[in-house]
Amino acid sequence: MDTSVERIYREESGRVLATLIRLLGSFDVAEEVMQDAFATALEQWPRQGIPDNPRAWLVSTAHHKAVDRFRRESCFNSKREELQKIAVLEQQLAESEDNMLRQPAEDGIGDDRLRLIFTCCHPALMLEAQVALTLRTLCGLSTEEIARAFLVPLATMSQRLVRAKQKIRDARIPYRVPPEGELAARLEAVMLVVYLVFNEGYSAISGDAAVRRELCSEAIRLGRLIRELLPGQSEAGALLALMLLHHSRRSARTDARGEVVLLEEQDRSLWSQQEIREGLGLVESALRGSPAGPYALQAAIAAIHAQAARAEETDWKQIVLLYQALLRVQPSPVVELNHAAAVAMAIGPAEGLRLLDGLEGKQELREYYLLPAARGDLLRRLRQWPEAALAYRRALALTSNEAARAFLSRRLAEMEARA
Repeated sequence: MDTSVERIYREESGRVLATLIRLLGSFDVAEEVMQDAFATALEQWPRQGIPDNPRAWLVSTAHHKAVDRFRRESCFNSKREELQKIAVLEQQLAESEDNMLRQPAEDGIGDDRLRLIFTCCHPALMLEAQVALTLRTLCGLSTEEIARAFLVPLATMSQRLVRAKQKIRDARIPYRVPPEGELAARLEAVMLVVYLVFNEGYSAISGDAAVRRELCSEAIRLGRLIRELLPGQSEAGALLALMLLHHSRRSARTDARGEVVLLEEQDRSLWSQQEIREGLGLVESALRGSPAGPYALQAAIAAIHAQAARAEETDWKQIVLLYQALLRVQPSPVVELNHAAAVAMAIGPAEGLRLLDGLEGKQELREYYLLPAARGDLLRRLRQWPEAALAYRRALALTSNEAARAFLSRRLAEMEARA
């Protein structure tokens, strides 16, 4: 793909698709005509130049293609519903591109992507299906990326997405903003979607870069909108705090070669103090009053890291206690893994390894490269070089992210040289 079109696809496809779903009322049609519009862009833009407003151009082009498609289908079927749909689309085309991009203001959300995330998170779908469908259709993540985020096989996630679309079509679930009274009930899935998008940006599973900044920025933008929409929900503020505190370290997470730099080895002068200050204020508010939820506990852990001027000054005992609290409110194999790593730092690597041994049989972690990577790190600290090398080889076999592979390859070479 032409690099300019590829960049615009990466930055704008989610917003273009969200707008098309609002205009056309169909996930499938919107996806198809958006891909057609990008294919047209690939043909025309290298010769004619990129338009001043690429998003408006893509929406308008896709919209024309949708009209053509419905017109062809109506010739075959002469269905009243399709003729009505054409009339609506032609009315939209008669308006300006700016009008098509303008958000309907009556729902109070004012953002197509956030509006459709809430719409995707309809209670008729299972929570995992809500999140997976939203990530796939509105946030531009591939089915493989979503499968890895959920720690399930690719085939399982593909089937889950197909069933979710069928459910929406068969049940005629409307593409609309839920009434204000239903927004809070959908908050759990919406926040999970936004955090998974951030995680994919912050710890990219595939690709060349360790950090996909456009995904991180978009997740933070959506996090701010959610907090504005539901200011009384402490977990909404905690989610924003968590993302800001992680994002504050972005410039220190890779070196000049693009290789991953571990938290303890990062140059903390590169951390964004502005984001840390905002994040710490939000954490304090989230922990005040009501019992801490999962995002507040994770944000509190990130806050302890952010407040340590040097890695040696990190309060690992407090972090272990916070992970234990998190395991009580939101148990998961990944939280157990993080808890084991914290215990290793607070007590010693041998105790951390003992906890990792208990995770080896977990089905959810079989394809999760951070489990053998953590084992390799603890064995390295114990100077068990051959065993550490074996663990790093396993981790390398499980990740396709080039930055992570470079880091693991360097560690493996170090262990092999010492063995």
